[in-house]
Amino acid sequence: MKTAPGTGRPDRQVRAVRLGPRSVVALLLVSAVGVAAFGWPLLAGPSSQVSAHAQDAPWLFAGLLVLLVGVVTAAVSEGGVGPKAVAMLGVLAATGAALRPIGAGTAGIEPMFFLMVLSGRVLGPGFGFVLGSVTMFASALLTGGVGPWMPFQMLSMGWFTMGAGLLPGAMGVPLAGAKPRAWGRLRGRAEVLMLAAYGFLAAFAYGTVMNLAGWPFLDSLSSSVAFQAGAPLHENLVRFLAYCLATSLGWDLGRAALTVVLTVTVGPALLRALRRATRRAAFEAPVTFEGTEP
Repeated sequence: MKTAPGTGRPDRQVRAVRLGPRSVVALLLVSAVGVAAFGWPLLAGPSSQVSAHAQDAPWLFAGLLVLLVGVVTAAVSEGGVGPKAVAMLGVLAATGAALRPIGAGTAGIEPMFFLMVLSGRVLGPGFGFVLGSVTMFASALLTGGVGPWMPFQMLSMGWFTMGAGLLPGAMGVPLAGAKPRAWGRLRGRAEVLMLAAYGFLAAFAYGTVMNLAGWPFLDSLSSSVAFQAGAPLHENLVRFLAYCLATSLGWDLGRAALTVVLTVTVGPALLRALRRATRRAAFEAPVTFEGTEP
């Protein structure tokens, strides 16, 4: 068993999905393609010919789904996803998918977001990305929300959940200048407040990123906030910000507020339950067989 350096005590923080080399490469690849898929209206210059194929973009970028599956496949091939991790992934993804239809997106009532934040925090960024993507895929099948937007939702939720696993104070790294037994693990009320703040900001980021998936396909003749092909970057950026304020601010605010409320009220108990389940599952413990000599 690993021990915390300088203490001799067991390091009980485990991760369900290890980020091996192939997993990191697959994750970087899908993220790079995702950035291009979301941001092409802002990244393409006025003389670019990308805008000429705007109507084909949803189907072309549906290939993101293949890359997302590749991330999961890489994690499985490297042994990062064992039977126990798959079981935990299935339970959390099913729970998240069941929570999503409760509000059906009405006024931003989407309770699945707080579960993704807490799960990513406890189980790490690798597990978080896979969990966010799989949960969104399962919820899309459950609610009938399958369409060209689904890969964008899967990627956005994967980033959202992975970000919680990358927050500081999760693994107990020693603080600079601290004594050997003083560890940088963030627990208790401070951790809950940090997760609530992250959930609040990330809820707005999720809505803003998802707006980029549909905004370029508005009819520019019928709206002054629609994407204008060939317009300078600053002009389209102003249009996009106006579009977000006019269409999704209320939903994003509701999503962010609900995430904060659930994280502060239910978060401490759920964090303890997730950590207890992770320790008992011992995802990374090798399986050994012992026999008796004849």
